[in-house]
Amino acid sequence: MRKFHVLSKMEMKVEKARNSMKILIAEDDISLREGIAFSLELDGFETVIAGGAKEAIECLKKEPVDFLLLDCNFPDGSGFEVCKKMRMFSDIPVLMLTARDTEMDEICALETGADDFMSKPFSLAVLKARIRNLLKRKAEATKICSNGVRIFPESGEVYIGADKIALSSVEYKLLLYLMQNKGQILSKEQILEHIWDAKGKFVDDNIVSVNIRRLRVRIEKDAANPRWIQTIHGLGYRWNEEV
Repeated sequence: MRKFHVLSKMEMKVEKARNSMKILIAEDDISLREGIAFSLELDGFETVIAGGAKEAIECLKKEPVDFLLLDCNFPDGSGFEVCKKMRMFSDIPVLMLTARDTEMDEICALETGADDFMSKPFSLAVLKARIRNLLKRKAEATKICSNGVRIFPESGEVYIGADKIALSSVEYKLLLYLMQNKGQILSKEQILEHIWDAKGKFVDDNIVSVNIRRLRVRIEKDAANPRWIQTIHGLGYRWNEEV
């Protein structure tokens, strides 16, 4: 019987940090960008602010974000140019905003790499729905699936069927590492170095087996007779993908 884990306070903090999505709002209208930021933060998003084209590019290069909300026009440049330059080093979703409801603006936005386009004025509720939809599409494109287990690296969420599985930060990293290398035997040393960055450091020898056991309890139907996380005696562990 699969057991569902109740998160401790510390694990809840880790889970919140893992699932927090950061949005860059590049908009020169101060009241509009502050209003959007306030509304998004109420919904649990983190926000970063840029008031110009140059500042937007600098923010994108120095701070990792998950989404770009981008105005078409700035005093120091064009949002289209920002989007075009950004696409040279980032594939995050982009929603462009414009005060001009013209077909040409929409075409330019899509041709320079934007994923969606909205004209001002707009409903905040509709804006947030579009942001969530683009993030969901991005997550679907990057998800990892095996044996009915689905990992969404963009949000750090794990599902088995329709059930969301609550994992600690270490359990999540361990599951992700195993599924990214399905069919391959991963030695204890490889796992230690990847999950705990334990190269050259003292780590309890039992830490891998303890966390493997915990992870089996979370996801296997019968943790005592695991079908997915297999122990290869003398060698390590392997994620077994059932046909």
